[in-house]
Amino acid sequence: MTDTAAATASFEGASFRPAPGAAPMRRMIAAQAALEIKTMLRNGEQLTLTLVIPLLLLAAFSTENLVSLGVPLSRIDFMTPGVIALAVMSTAFTSQAIATGFERRYGVLKRLGATPLSRTGLIAAKTATVIVVELLQAVIIIAVAFGLGWTPRATGWAVLTVPLLVLLGTAAFSGLALAMAGTLRAEATLAAANLVYVVLLGIGGVVFPLAKFPAGARPLLQLLPTGALSTGLRDALGYGTGLPVKSAVTLAVWAVVTIVIAVRSFRWE
Repeated sequence: MTDTAAATASFEGASFRPAPGAAPMRRMIAAQAALEIKTMLRNGEQLTLTLVIPLLLLAAFSTENLVSLGVPLSRIDFMTPGVIALAVMSTAFTSQAIATGFERRYGVLKRLGATPLSRTGLIAAKTATVIVVELLQAVIIIAVAFGLGWTPRATGWAVLTVPLLVLLGTAAFSGLALAMAGTLRAEATLAAANLVYVVLLGIGGVVFPLAKFPAGARPLLQLLPTGALSTGLRDALGYGTGLPVKSAVTLAVWAVVTIVIAVRSFRWE
């Protein structure tokens, strides 16, 4: 038998077992998250929102007497936890809501909807993207804060407390962003996200102490996600307390409610 005949016989006798199907969910989420990270880091407008504005506020309010604090902390010690909270909100909520809203408008999400990636998978990928960007933000913000004289009074609890609060805050803001972007028109999402950003910047304890607001309003302001996150981070990094249970529970409730709403209401187009 010639080589050609042997090869033909071997080919005809071979058993092909194609296995079409979707990749495992974790691989789909990882691939989508990698694409989201590259897109976000290449977008100058999003970088301005997520990094430049928080750093400008940190430098301005830490070095200049722009507002009376009325709390037993130096300006930089007060501002750093608040700016970290602002960075989480900027990335997980405002930037993500606007980007997702316009992805939905231009049909990007519709095409993703035709893939095996589920709504839960998309939300997981976007949340993973936010976490990676927040890690980069944290490194830069903390480095700048130390350069401005930040001296955190954290105990050993902070090693567990701070990541937990940031993770809960990220989940809460991501759920809120996707719930908004998945139901409203892109232009409405843009307007609403920026409005919420400005309002929470003013009343969320980021640059203005909640102690400056009327006594009756303080408990309500602490129930806002920004108020809970900034207060919890300030307790852990500024006052050196243990786990701020109230802040953690508040953020956990926000995370559960907003993610459930996002998963149930998110529309691809």
